[in-house]
Amino acid sequence: MRPLLICDCDEVLLHMVRHFGTWLGDAHDIDFDLSGGDFATSMTRRGGGMVTRDEMWGMLDGFFPAEMGRQTLVPHAREALADIARAADIVILTNLHDHCRDARIAQLAQHGIAHRVECNQGGKGAPVAKLVAEHGARVTVFVDDLAAHHESVARHAPHVHRLHMVSEPGLAPNVVPAPHAHARIDDWRDAAMWIETRFAEGRPAPATTGDTA
Repeated sequence: MRPLLICDCDEVLLHMVRHFGTWLGDAHDIDFDLSGGDFATSMTRRGGGMVTRDEMWGMLDGFFPAEMGRQTLVPHAREALADIARAADIVILTNLHDHCRDARIAQLAQHGIAHRVECNQGGKGAPVAKLVAEHGARVTVFVDDLAAHHESVARHAPHVHRLHMVSEPGLAPNVVPAPHAHARIDDWRDAAMWIETRFAEGRPAPATTGDTA
């Protein structure tokens, strides 16, 4: 069976937070601190006052799918996926509500990325395990920007290789490497080489320091 790449979208294939921040300012008079580690504490109303967590979710629902056209392609992502797809299956696993799936498929296609897209809410470990079983892949690589999803995958599918990627330069320096990931690479040129090496080796993933802590 062909190896399998399961890849996140926002801040991995497409820039999101920089455009989300611009939209918050344009549409809602809200300043967004790109370096903030938590969305709920990164939004400040220009008239004064922080945005609550419930309001944050409302803002995200306003951005997806209506403002997805603002998003731009991460450098080298399209070329890397095209190279990887010669030998592997690819699934884009994105944490959006299901009604956004068609918009995400169309959005990625506009950027020259046409692969299966699945929407998810919550941790990604269980859907990753399900995709691995469906494809029957002996070797799978998972790529995501959020440490929580690497922990979830480590719990539900520990044999999957996990690559932590934060492709937004304004955000990456403030994000520590995910302890449950096997590597942290923020550039697709180097990431593609790491992924293809895992596929060529043909072995399941080893435990990480986070897994055994």
